Amino acid sequence: MPRYKLIIEYDGAPFCGWQYQADQVTVQGVLTSAVKALTGEDVLVQGAGRTDAGVHARGQVAHVDLAREWRTDTVRDALNAHLRPHPVAVLSAERVGDEFNARTSAIKRHYFYRIVNRRPDLTFDRNYAWRVARPLDADAMHEAAQRLVGKHDFTTFRSTECQAKSPAKTLDRLDVMRHGEEIHVFASARSFLHNQVRSMVGSLMNTGLSGPGAWTADDLSAALEARDRTACGQVAPPDGLYLMKVDY
Repeated sequence: MPRYKLIIEYDGAPFCGWQYQADQVTVQGVLTSAVKALTGEDVLVQGAGRTDAGVHARGQVAHVDLAREWRTDTVRDALNAHLRPHPVAVLSAERVGDEFNARTSAIKRHYFYRIVNRRPDLTFDRNYAWRVARPLDADAMHEAAQRLVGKHDFTTFRSTECQAKSPAKTLDRLDVMRHGEEIHVFASARSFLHNQVRSMVGSLMNTGLSGPGAWTADDLSAALEARDRTACGQVAPPDGLYLMKVDY
């Protein structure tokens, strides 16, 4: 069966996450419905990662097996026609070999988290960033973030519902930088635990504070070494998280 690789962009705000759930609107569900509308086939679209409800994607990758050959531009355009009015777009479709698997063939995933550091409420950016009203020191956050880079047991930053076999992961990048009133966090690794990025961002936010609730870089290290979910800071909301790219 011909296999197609899809690059997908979506606004996660109206969805109950990526993964198909009966009686729920999910990204995987609407993509699978679009495939059926195009081909008449009941084929589940397989994604590179299961983003949570409210998490967005600029470069999610998926694959789907179809019964016959289609022009790649036809696959892209026809799926987009059937996806409307959902805020999901297939940016490209590419014919790939049977050995390609969107999830298991991935060698690195790149996430971006967006914090708007200001006292006024969000307007245009509501559902697309995390507003933190207290002043944050992005340099202190970046310095602390380097304590998490490398191979560690990330139990502290792992959801209790995580289904990964091991809490050990190798974090290749965790950078924090300020752009005006925004603070951007970039995280890269081959794979992440459930809620790992949001958990790390929430704890890193504490290292940018001064006064009540502030953490030092040593506090962050102690939380990591505790290997205890209760040692984690707050979990950052899904609104500010974006899956940007998947490398193969």
